[in-house]
Amino acid sequence: MLTRAFWLAVVERAGKTAAQTAVALLAADGVDLLALDWRAAGVTVGGAAVLSVLTSVASLTVGPPGSPSLVDTEPGRHALREY
Repeated sequence: MLTRAFWLAVVERAGKTAAQTAVALLAADGVDLLALDWRAAGVTVGGAAVLSVLTSVASLTVGPPGSPSLVDTEPGRHALREY
């Protein structure tokens, strides 16, 4: 879990989630940037990013070893592992 590759993947996923959440909030607001509640939007975007990080960490025991993904791309290997 403490590998550089794992944390780079986690940060990438959290960044994508934050960007998608921000775009969704802007679209829901009709892109009226002056009327948008920026504090609430920031809290929502930050919360989505934190949830993404937590999901990635929780996925460690499900997907490929050392990966934040739930999807195991190696055919024939069982995704669930016993520890």
